[in-house]
Amino acid sequence: MARAAEAGGAAALRANGPADIAAIRAVTGLPIIGLHKLGDPSGVFITPTFEAAAGVAEAGADLIAIDATQRPRPDGTPLADQIARIHSELGLPVLADVDTHAAGLAARAAGADLVATTLSGYTNSTPATGPDVALVRSLAATLDCPVIAEGRLRTAADVRAVREAGAHAVVIGTAITNPMETTAWFAAAIQVV
Repeated sequence: MARAAEAGGAAALRANGPADIAAIRAVTGLPIIGLHKLGDPSGVFITPTFEAAAGVAEAGADLIAIDATQRPRPDGTPLADQIARIHSELGLPVLADVDTHAAGLAARAAGADLVATTLSGYTNSTPATGPDVALVRSLAATLDCPVIAEGRLRTAADVRAVREAGAHAVVIGTAITNPMETTAWFAAAIQVV
């Protein structure tokens, strides 16, 4: 999958878990946005602890993605402390996965190097409908760091919309990695016609 994404023109890869990150690092020189999903998805679960971040870094990630929603962290560590440890002990930049504008502002204030709309639509704070172009636009207009669009991007039109809204880059996930769900989207669209 990593080789195919690179051959298709991907500029970076987002990967979950030390084993996958190490396998990807072995076959590509592309930058890897590393994360480790742990725990209950209804809470903070994307690289929820420093230890998870350290495992991702050791596996070869170039950037650490962490859940930066305003939900409580499982070990009680403040977001700013986790980001500071990643910077000082691992020497890597942090991508803050957020769900709202307020979370994006708080993540940047806590030291995040980039902010992504990854969790918009996946928490109780935001609806799960289409790409959150409005969130991309509001974050890009107010933050002094790159904003990455991610979440429910399914078409070239979706990518154009978030880029026009100010996204520095775009992460495509399920539309590439889950052919069953992608097929279901097209099947549902055909039923509407």
